[in-house]
Amino acid sequence: MRKYITLLFLLPVLTFAQRPKPVNVIPFRLTSHNNLAVKVVLNGKDTVDLMFHTAANAVTLTDEALQRVKSLVFSGADTVKSWGGSQNTSRLSKQNLVQIGGQSWPDTPIWENKNSGPETDGKFGIDLFAGNVIEIDFDKSRLVIHNTLPRKVKDYEKQPLTFRNDMLFLEGGCLVGGETLRNRFLLHSGYSGALLFDDQFTNEHKLPEKLTITDEKELKDSFGNVIKTQKAILPAFVVGKETITNVLAGFFKGALGRQQMSILGGELLKRFNLIIDAKREFIYLKKSHLG
Repeated sequence: MRKYITLLFLLPVLTFAQRPKPVNVIPFRLTSHNNLAVKVVLNGKDTVDLMFHTAANAVTLTDEALQRVKSLVFSGADTVKSWGGSQNTSRLSKQNLVQIGGQSWPDTPIWENKNSGPETDGKFGIDLFAGNVIEIDFDKSRLVIHNTLPRKVKDYEKQPLTFRNDMLFLEGGCLVGGETLRNRFLLHSGYSGALLFDDQFTNEHKLPEKLTITDEKELKDSFGNVIKTQKAILPAFVVGKETITNVLAGFFKGALGRQQMSILGGELLKRFNLIIDAKREFIYLKKSHLG
């Protein structure tokens, strides 16, 4: 009987000890432009603020940051693509040690860019965490990298993702003219606004005619390509069981077909705590304190 009682007391302790621990906990600062700024150490010498970019698959530094970062060696230039322009020339530093939180990546290539989110020196993307679960916790201002899904997902709403060309797409509903229109959106934490619609969706549903235009401005990508956008108020945006009203939405003005994907940016992303599974098949959402 004594052995049986002892075992009963030990079981909860053993269960607790076997809970998987996070691989990495990375603090971030949410900037005034809704970007996630993270402290990153390069080659054990230079500390920079890089933006965690859910639509990027490379580590980059801006021209301005490279004026003070001394540990990079560039071996030439290459042609890369950006979402705002077809081709751009960028210098490449091939082998660098990148340290973020408790993880490090040796022999990491770093590209030169002209722009990044305000208050940041460049960016890094989800490719660094391939095979891991990525948690974006806006309540505690941290990224948490897991080997497996944390138990807390039971309190989140599960939604399917489309993972294509290293980019994450989530479907949402847009209330336009009394009708809810479904569309697929690129999760883009580098974009400070709420929504940007692709040209086909904009023209097919005549958004400039059905929504009231509130503003027009210029948007620049990482290489300085300029695109003009118009902005309007979308009465409601629906993702899963959540409805967000009076969402600021934009559309591109100019050459039709240039913008081929719709974007869900930081103004909306920050309203949810997010968990992205290791296979990039599902995302789990729960309203944050910013929601």
